[in-house]
Amino acid sequence: MGKLDGKVAVVSGSGRGIGREIALKLAGDGASVVVNDLDAEPAKETVAAVEAGGGRAVACVGSVTDEGFAERFVQTAVENFGGLDVIVNNAGYTWDSVIQKMTDEQWDAILDVHLKAPFRILRAAQPVIAAAVKRAREAGEPVPCRKVVNISSIAGLGGNAGQANYAAAKAGVTGLTKTTAKEWGRYNVTVNAVAFGLIKTRLTDTPADGDGTIDVQGREIKVGVNAQLMDAMERTIPLGRAGTPADAASAVYLFCIPESDYVSGQTLVCGGGFVI
Repeated sequence: MGKLDGKVAVVSGSGRGIGREIALKLAGDGASVVVNDLDAEPAKETVAAVEAGGGRAVACVGSVTDEGFAERFVQTAVENFGGLDVIVNNAGYTWDSVIQKMTDEQWDAILDVHLKAPFRILRAAQPVIAAAVKRAREAGEPVPCRKVVNISSIAGLGGNAGQANYAAAKAGVTGLTKTTAKEWGRYNVTVNAVAFGLIKTRLTDTPADGDGTIDVQGREIKVGVNAQLMDAMERTIPLGRAGTPADAASAVYLFCIPESDYVSGQTLVCGGGFVI
């Protein structure tokens, strides 16, 4: 028996990296998972990995910033698994520049994916959760504790040069988390955030030629941290290393299990002891 048996989770941005590890972690403990990615193939691969481990998963492909995506994401959970218990707002990427060179497009794109999209997903989920709670109370049944985990960053807590857009969005996630925790306590929903420190993903890994990019809906976004800077950054971390996607997923998992049922409105730093 897993701690999440019978639970239904949606995890945005779960075709790759940290999101994939979160989906696998939750499914491995019994949750049925709706997997999301911009691209169909990574989403299908994560679904296949969940199923290979004996779990249940379906894909909901698309950009979290698209009109109507949030409603489709939530309905995928309801239609396939009968409800919604865990929401992990994980999707995102970085598009860096110093403030005087940052374009409106850069600013809007990062605020949309990291702050507006989680807001929309939570807004779409509210009627589903409220109706489920009402049914339980009318039937005289206990209301289970549902979970929301929003993904933040130490950049949102202390700022980071070259990331005015990303830091502002992640700071906004703190406000969204604290406010939703106060609004949804009456539904027995806990709402928390995990702020990641330096985690090794495709956004931080740099190819040998030093020219790393990702494609985000036709935009070629430069990513990666050069090896010397990565080494210097790791030396500032008390545990002496960057985190792995599995480390990050484990921190999220803490807010999804019953042991955290009375913890809400909090931000947990997953940074290997790094203090801002």
